[in-house]
Amino acid sequence: MNNKDNVVSEKSKLFALRIIKLYKFLCDEQNEYIISKQIMRSGTSIGANISEALRAESKADFYHKLNVSLKEAEETAYWLELLLMGDYIDKKSYESINSDCDELISLLVAITKTQKQA
Repeated sequence: MNNKDNVVSEKSKLFALRIIKLYKFLCDEQNEYIISKQIMRSGTSIGANISEALRAESKADFYHKLNVSLKEAEETAYWLELLLMGDYIDKKSYESINSDCDELISLLVAITKTQKQA
């Protein structure tokens, strides 16, 4: 595992914890149960797929799992935007968590580009 893999793995774990807290907030405070389940699934799946990628059986498997993580991160960004537009989260909260999501997307794009060229 190289340094970039370590960074994305840790950041995805911290992001998943933020998503879990967001899920609890949406259910307990906003009585929102549909999008909250979607974002919980996609937001925690990012790190799970990264974890699988780090134990990949081949370079192709590694690349595939990271691409799945990237897709899940993009989906999470979509749900975050809907939560903002639907007034379930305020702009400050959105910007904070979306910034972390964008950072994960950037890291995953960089890693997958490097892997595709290898």
